[in-house]
Amino acid sequence: MDKEFFNGMNLAEDISEEDFQYIVDGWEKVQDTLSKDEFIDKFNKVKDEYKDASFFSDKDFIDMVVNPFTGKETATETETDFDLENPKTIAEVEPGRQGFSVIARVMSISNPKSFISRKGEEGSLANMQIADNTGEVRLVLWSENIKHLKHISEGDIVEISEIDCKDGFRGGKEFSLRPRSLLRAIDETNENYPKNIDEFPVYEENLISIADIVPDEKVSIIGRLIRVPAPHTYESNGKKGKVTSLEIQDSTGKISYTLWNKDVDLINRLGLKEGDIVKLLNEQSRERNGEISLSHWDGRILKVEGDFDIPEYEENIIKIGNAQEVKDVSLIGIVTKIQDTIEFDRQDGTKGFVKSIEITDDTGSIRVTLWGDDTKLQVSKGDILKVIGGNIEYDDYATSGYRVNTNWNTELKVNPDVNDDLLEGLNDISSKLGPISIGEVQDHEEDGEEVDVIGRLVTIYDSHSFQRDDGSTGFVRSGDIADSTGKVRISFWDEKAEASYGIGKAYQIENARTRLGMYEVELNVGKTTRVIELTDAEAADLPSFEDLEEQIYQTKKIYDLEEDDMNVKVVGRIMEIEDTREFERPDGSKGLVRNMTIGDDSGFIAVTLWDDKTNLPFDLNEAIKIQNPRIRYNDRSNREELSVGNSTNILQPSYNELNSLPDIEELQNILYTSKDIANLELEDRNVRITGTFSEPYIERILIPKCPICNRTLEDEDEEECPHCGNYIDKPKYLLMLPAKITDETGEIQVTFFNELVEELLGMKHDEIVEMYEENEGDFGFLETKAMDIEGQSLELIADVTYNNYDEEIRLRPKKIVKKEL
Repeated sequence: MDKEFFNGMNLAEDISEEDFQYIVDGWEKVQDTLSKDEFIDKFNKVKDEYKDASFFSDKDFIDMVVNPFTGKETATETETDFDLENPKTIAEVEPGRQGFSVIARVMSISNPKSFISRKGEEGSLANMQIADNTGEVRLVLWSENIKHLKHISEGDIVEISEIDCKDGFRGGKEFSLRPRSLLRAIDETNENYPKNIDEFPVYEENLISIADIVPDEKVSIIGRLIRVPAPHTYESNGKKGKVTSLEIQDSTGKISYTLWNKDVDLINRLGLKEGDIVKLLNEQSRERNGEISLSHWDGRILKVEGDFDIPEYEENIIKIGNAQEVKDVSLIGIVTKIQDTIEFDRQDGTKGFVKSIEITDDTGSIRVTLWGDDTKLQVSKGDILKVIGGNIEYDDYATSGYRVNTNWNTELKVNPDVNDDLLEGLNDISSKLGPISIGEVQDHEEDGEEVDVIGRLVTIYDSHSFQRDDGSTGFVRSGDIADSTGKVRISFWDEKAEASYGIGKAYQIENARTRLGMYEVELNVGKTTRVIELTDAEAADLPSFEDLEEQIYQTKKIYDLEEDDMNVKVVGRIMEIEDTREFERPDGSKGLVRNMTIGDDSGFIAVTLWDDKTNLPFDLNEAIKIQNPRIRYNDRSNREELSVGNSTNILQPSYNELNSLPDIEELQNILYTSKDIANLELEDRNVRITGTFSEPYIERILIPKCPICNRTLEDEDEEECPHCGNYIDKPKYLLMLPAKITDETGEIQVTFFNELVEELLGMKHDEIVEMYEENEGDFGFLETKAMDIEGQSLELIADVTYNNYDEEIRLRPKKIVKKEL
């Protein structure tokens, strides 16, 4: 029989084959009594009635349909069992019986628990333990039944109708109410009720003192709630949960009371707060690490009022200067230091979190270690922090010799109410906190002093690695931070070096350590330092980045630059840019270099980019700003050049800086001098030449190069480079097209390279190489292309070079400005 036979039956989507067979067997038992439609209808009605009872399965619902017809429950019994004049005893009811009633005494009641049903709907349930003279059983109340608990207390005699009995999850049997079940307390002296009520077990609350609690028992106490810590999250077997441990006190002592997962919500549902008197009924005691505590499972917690022999809670706040190894203490102080949260791996593979802060009172300072969710505590320097229930432990690494360790029982209060005398002393400490001006950093004359500063990052250089003495690899990244009083060099170490920072952004640096540099005090940002990016509102008192830049750097035109200028800023446009080249240093390491030329309205200058700076994403004609370049004189070119390394920043110019910079066409007109060929001189750079293109020599258009060292190969078929010795799988090719340019005053040899050759021929580099290989080294395919460009008028920007072979000057074009037939 397949599942289609039961179409219309509200079966679980993920029903197992075993459960489906159980349904088939149930149908076969009643098919002589019920039609298929009647069977399906009864099943759907029962399942809908118990839709909030998440513990019931389809097999349970089948039992409810089938059992009345199989001898376990007769139709006559079903009709009369609803009559409270004929209640059943607990002992005579067996699993599978439905719709009966009982009269019993309530022995315990749990707080309601919330749950999510299989359909994703929210529900709640509560458990009662009921007993009569024949036995005791657990009774489950579902969402619609919870309202009855308002009128029921432990010890009451209750009458209950429309009960179902099933096998319990903990063994034995279990009673469960239906949505329309009745549950009410009755007067046990009422003569209409069974005379054997006086034989029911007597309910005894059996309240004991906290001092008398022993492990592994169900206990009931009354006490004052003295601590309500924030819930903590935890992870177990891949599932997340939450937990909190309340602290309760009576005249004999204190004990922690733990709530797990959804039971944590009882704090809000019952409105529990410090100072409340609570009654705990039938809660489980346990012993762990030599301490006894209570856990909430099927017990009950109630807020109560009345005159009880419970002392008022007297808080004993110790002075930090009197710290010694002791558990469960309270301290209060000003937060004077905060470190970043550290993530670590626990032994079970889950992630843990720890964070250290420091609090100070008028007697001293102490480190407070926060764990787990407590690391998310919203606290800032200068706040008052109250630690309730911490453990003071000896700590070799702490300045005071001690630290405060928090735990689940610890309550942390930020800026709590305190008396005026204490507040005055704490405010006095707070007034001495706060960041110093950056100019004041230079007043610190010892290494390792901790300071806080606020400023804008005006430079940030590349991170680089180094090897420590122990063989580990470290990272450091330097920059400058400034405010209106000056700037200071700041070095970020290891994880802090790998973080993302933005030039011009404002930061609050806490717990930076001073370091005496060669000429000034510098700041180190390490593991215990906090770097906090500020919002625009928080940084409103700082000068703008542009103002600080003008304060720190001298803006110079290119023409005015001099060798060894320091702290200068240059704004220009990229007029030429070459590909990155790899080279080998004397120590054998590899380096990268890239050359470009920038210009402003005063002139142009060569710029050399080194290593990581070669990857900067700037394009031809783009405007850039170079902060703090190294300016050196090049004997070969007889002019200054800019060297851009680790200590130089290349940025996009501001709006005002762009306004003062001509566009690329204006710069070309200003900087590129037009000359006739007859008037060219060896020193000429970036001259504008107009002439006719002729005599292209295509037979040497592809020059084979070693792909490793970039040296020219005599034979493109060589398998080993004669220069560097590396194996050559395939050479790379340089595009080179020699020709002549002629004007009315003369002619000159000119050689075009790479992109300019592509532009002249209208072909890409890879396309030329591919066709060359297909034609087995014959360049005939380029003859038509060469004939097309011969006779064209070209306007070029070029440098004049000297050819030692024929002792003549030649042109090396940089840009084709215009082509005309």
